[in-house]
Order: sequence, then C-alpha cells, then structure tokens
Amino acid sequence: MLKETLIEIFERDLNKLKIEISSYSDESKLWIIDKNIKNSGGNLCLHLVGNLNQFICGVIGKSGYVRNRNAEFNDKNVPKKILLKSIDDSIENIITVLKSMEDEDFSTTYPIDVFNQKMTTGFFLIHLTTHLNYHLGQINYHRRIIGS
Repeated sequence: MLKETLIEIFERDLNKLKIEISSYSDESKLWIIDKNIKNSGGNLCLHLVGNLNQFICGVIGKSGYVRNRNAEFNDKNVPKKILLKSIDDSIENIITVLKSMEDEDFSTTYPIDVFNQKMTTGFFLIHLTTHLNYHLGQINYHRRIIGS
C-alpha cells in the first residue's frame, strides 16, 4: 500500500512541478533572485531533480547517479525544455525504482546516514515527498512574486 501511495504522490507532485516550470512565460524569470528570494525557481527545480535522483534512483535503485549539489544552486539559464525533460526523466526513473521495491523494503533501514540517525526507507521516502512539496510551494511563490 505504501508503495502505491508513494508512486501516486511523486507522480502527481512532479507533474505539478512541470506545470509550475511551464507557467513561467518568460524563461529568464526562472533565474531571478533578489534580496528576499535566495533561490530561483530554476535552481529549486534543479535541486529537486538532483535530490530525488540521488536518494531514490542512486541509493535505492543503485543507478549510479552522481549528484552535483553545488550546480543545483549555481547553474543559471538552463533552458526550460531541459528542465522539463529532467523532470520527465525523473518521474520515469523514480516510478521504476518504487515499482521494483517489495513491501518489506520500506521497513528496512535506509542504506545511508542522511540526518545522523537511522531511519526506515519508508520514513525517508515520506520525508522526500514533503521536501518536494516544500520546494514546490517556494517555486509557486517565486513565480507569482517575480511575475511570470
């Protein structure tokens, strides 16, 4: 049951991310920051894709994904179509990993120490859904404040 729920949430919310990124009518506004906004919508998108690919595809799925967290916050002017493709690829890869999991996998200890504490894989995957939604809200706010 947890597997199906996580698949539904990740797919739903990554598709919401695509809608948010697509809703920037002026592509350059994806990268605007000011004194009150520390991260652009584009950088938050890169961060979400990197985060989910590292912790789900790389760690659980053993895909070999290598994350460049610094680039997630420092790269600028990545074309919108590349951001959208990276989201599509992430949806496909994340769903594949989650579908491959057995029910008992969710109760095992997550393979790496993320918060200096042991936690189950299920707990960490739920954490990743809340992390996705936190930044999804920031992107929505950024888009509306900047004036997409």
